Amino acid sequence: MAKRQRLIVYTALLYLAAPVVLLRLWWRGRRNPAYRHRWAERFGAAPELPEGCLWVHAVSVGEVRAAVPLVRALQQRHPQHPVLVTTGTPTGSQQVRQTLGDSVAHCYLPYDLPSAVRRFLARTRPQLGLIMETELWPNLYRACAAAGIPIIVANARLSARSARGYAYFARLTRATLSHIRLVAARSAADAQRFHALGMPAERIEVIGNIKYDLTLPADLPTQGQHLRRELFGQRPVWIAASTHAGEDEQVLAALAQVRRHHPDSLLILVPRHPERFDAVAAHCQTAGYPLVRRSSGQACSADTAVYLGDSMGELLLLYAAADVAFVGGSLVPIGGHNMLEPALLGLPVVFGPQIFHFEEAAQQLLDAGGAQLAADAHALADNVAYWLSDASARQQAGESGRQTVLANRGAVARLCAALERITLTQ
Repeated sequence: MAKRQRLIVYTALLYLAAPVVLLRLWWRGRRNPAYRHRWAERFGAAPELPEGCLWVHAVSVGEVRAAVPLVRALQQRHPQHPVLVTTGTPTGSQQVRQTLGDSVAHCYLPYDLPSAVRRFLARTRPQLGLIMETELWPNLYRACAAAGIPIIVANARLSARSARGYAYFARLTRATLSHIRLVAARSAADAQRFHALGMPAERIEVIGNIKYDLTLPADLPTQGQHLRRELFGQRPVWIAASTHAGEDEQVLAALAQVRRHHPDSLLILVPRHPERFDAVAAHCQTAGYPLVRRSSGQACSADTAVYLGDSMGELLLLYAAADVAFVGGSLVPIGGHNMLEPALLGLPVVFGPQIFHFEEAAQQLLDAGGAQLAADAHALADNVAYWLSDASARQQAGESGRQTVLANRGAVARLCAALERITLTQ
């Protein structure tokens, strides 16, 4: 009875918050109009699918990119089952269409309201649900359990910070975890945190990090070098990728220091969210840096200091055009973004101290010598300037990072084996 009461309170709060959430979508639509579209999907108006689809949820861009090898493995192993990919953001939605196209069905995940969840499940009729990383939705998981739809949390991560947050709602969290068939954890530490929150140990497996299974187009390095020659010339190039508010200013401060050592160096600056493109361009201009925007289609002149990556779906290409990569979300308390992508391309990587979403991957790259941790803008500049100065050290670090990624592959195969053992053979 107490569990039911907690769920009722949670659901009531969600219904009360729904108008505020819609207002927030409308407000965000001022800068990114996609937030004002397809609202019906957020209330369960999913496409009608044949019974037995394999449903993968990946909330945004990073999770979608991580899910691509898994989706392709499912399509190869189980071609008789259509695949549905849900996301929570327009950028994630765009990433699905760019990487998977019409090979999958796609819509937004509905809000965790009982009516929306019922409508979504009635229209999609999934055989199982694979939730990338960590999202715990009490009403959705409860409805799936009632319908006999197993939920698997794939590539499950739970930082100490997130675990403390879920612990504040311990009983609701434990009840939600009870509806999950399997937590496929990235590491033993993640597995232990899930267990401490109430997930039974027999329903947790340490599978490894799916993000190591990223595959790149064979011609991506060639494309990157072609883009570099065409737009940048022979200058030293470093990239600051997936930056957030409060981080761009630190990157621009580092740029000033780097250019004291390498006056002809160029920074590729790629903000994480497209609605910030104009604001970041204004920051660069205010700081006095000549700027070229990717969207302009123009090449950089000799005095261009910043190339703004204001496009979607081209981050890997821009990585391939650079010598050194800084991965953002790490100089501000976001938790970091995927540093394995530039490492696989053979770039030495720099990140800040706020990497709680990628602790294990970061430590492996640091141990291998493929990355450096920069506490602040000054340290970031020192690391970038060093690697731009020493081609041999840069190449050695990049190759060490690449080998680290290759050595840790296999999580997708292990997860698919677990899925077949638990669900698809039933």
